[in-house]
Amino acid sequence: MKESLLYPCVNACRSFASLDGMWKMQFDPEQKGTEEKWQNGLPDSFMIPVPSSFADLFTEHEKRDYCGDFWYETKFFMDADSSKRAVLRFCSVTHRCDVYLNGEKIGSHEGGFTPFAIDISDCVRYGERNRLSLRVNNELNAMSIPCGSTSILSDGRKIAKPYFDFFNYSGIQRSVYLLRIPHESIIDYDTEIELSGKDAEIRYRVETDGENEVIAEIFTKDGKKAGERTGKEGTIRIQDARLWDIDDPYLYSVVFRIVKDGQDIDKYPAKLGVRTVRISGNRILLNGKEIYLKGYGKHEDFEVIGRTFNPSLAVRDFELMKWTGANCFRTSHYPYAEEWYQLADEYGFLIIDEVPAVGMMRSLMNFAAAGAGGKDTRFFVSDTVSLLQENHRNALEEMIIRDKNHPSVIAFSIFNEPETTYPEAREYFAPLFDFAKSLDVQKRPLTGALLLNSTPDKCCCYELCDFISLNRYYGWYISGGSDIGEAERMFRREMDAWAEICADKPLIFTEFGADTSAFEHKLPSVMWSQEYQNEYYEMNFRVMDSYDFVCGELVWNFADFQTTEGIMRVNGNKKGIFTRNRQPKDAAYLLRRRWKQ
Repeated sequence: MKESLLYPCVNACRSFASLDGMWKMQFDPEQKGTEEKWQNGLPDSFMIPVPSSFADLFTEHEKRDYCGDFWYETKFFMDADSSKRAVLRFCSVTHRCDVYLNGEKIGSHEGGFTPFAIDISDCVRYGERNRLSLRVNNELNAMSIPCGSTSILSDGRKIAKPYFDFFNYSGIQRSVYLLRIPHESIIDYDTEIELSGKDAEIRYRVETDGENEVIAEIFTKDGKKAGERTGKEGTIRIQDARLWDIDDPYLYSVVFRIVKDGQDIDKYPAKLGVRTVRISGNRILLNGKEIYLKGYGKHEDFEVIGRTFNPSLAVRDFELMKWTGANCFRTSHYPYAEEWYQLADEYGFLIIDEVPAVGMMRSLMNFAAAGAGGKDTRFFVSDTVSLLQENHRNALEEMIIRDKNHPSVIAFSIFNEPETTYPEAREYFAPLFDFAKSLDVQKRPLTGALLLNSTPDKCCCYELCDFISLNRYYGWYISGGSDIGEAERMFRREMDAWAEICADKPLIFTEFGADTSAFEHKLPSVMWSQEYQNEYYEMNFRVMDSYDFVCGELVWNFADFQTTEGIMRVNGNKKGIFTRNRQPKDAAYLLRRRWKQ
């Protein structure tokens, strides 16, 4: 069967149990676990929480920076009821893993930011305790995303060398569930929305693994039925539809049921936001009205918990974004935990959903290598690029299948800052853009964030994008400090070059920012002071406001975040508008004044 990636729910037909908690863990630097059959029991384990990003839990360098194979183990009791299918759902295991049940390998997965599921109905021991083991690997390479390399030190230890500027958090970083679902079940669904006057037509498609009848129903927030249709696909018309919008994120409920002889075999409920997104000329339209994107690039990152989802932290982030007047964020540089999207649906935030295609330049400091003059490592001229493209394609498919029904998701980003200045890059990306279009029935706009090298006269890939997304650091990596006036002149020269291209294509800024210490003040300003961060943004806003094809500004970054150690990073990236513990820097008030107008 094709395993369902639908988010777990509980009703008369479905149930789940969380396997989160304290698991056994053991590092395997010599990669001897498989040969010694650690799947039958870890010989020298310690306890660790699942989910967690393991690095920040330890006090030793060797454990925080561990790179290589590592193992997890837990036991769970399976009741004696075999009338329903038993499925294990892993929401995120970074970056790849093999899964064992009672010592037998039952599956593998490549990719650390999207869920995967394994049917264990025929191999689980009913009425008994079962041993679940995982061999996980967090090494970086140029054949999987995000990209990087792995070095071996003189003492034999492996060290991750990311080609990206965020910490390589790893482990079972999101929840693990044991699902009980019917043998004939709903596997997937999608919806397509068309507005017709005050009404809305919802075209739906439901995928099941059986032949029984499907009934689709839509309900208002107060439980009144707004429409119904029988069939695995069809159209439901909602009269006088209430649209999902930034200021009014109204959510209907949609329920799909497999029915036989008047009885529900399976039932799956979800939220439905009635909204449309499209490009018209050089404008982005939400529900047919022009929208200007204001907000942030973010990271799943916080002290101790690393990349693990925490609902309190998520609410705090949304409240802070709302306080500044933001309406949008980009899931830089990977798909976030599913709960972020569910909250965005409720809050009315717009999301540019990004696949973890970052680091496609052979540089340990590509954020600096892409500065004035640029660097070209011929990343896409390689014997291994076909395997990279296959893994990229799989990550795209898993992201879009998982997130396509969220009204908050208004676009998909196919890459972040790859080399795009030679034909092989276009040959690599063009099939991925075509594939992404085939997966999304809503035909959301597709984009990708272009680094400084990717100027209009050199970039081979911008034509693939429905709207241009630029990462630009004029005034920081380029002509910073006292040279900021020159930075502004250089910035305007580049924007003049984009003007002709953007006569019929929108452009947004997906990154621009300056590292800033929350404790540094200086008059006159110097780089890293809060005064300079404000001056930097004021200059960038002057330039952006001069070009009417600019449709959005996502500053980098929402909050300070952890990175690999380096001479250009003071315990992480400090470009946050908020500190890592979510307190405002002076620039937060500048953004609030601008975005609240």
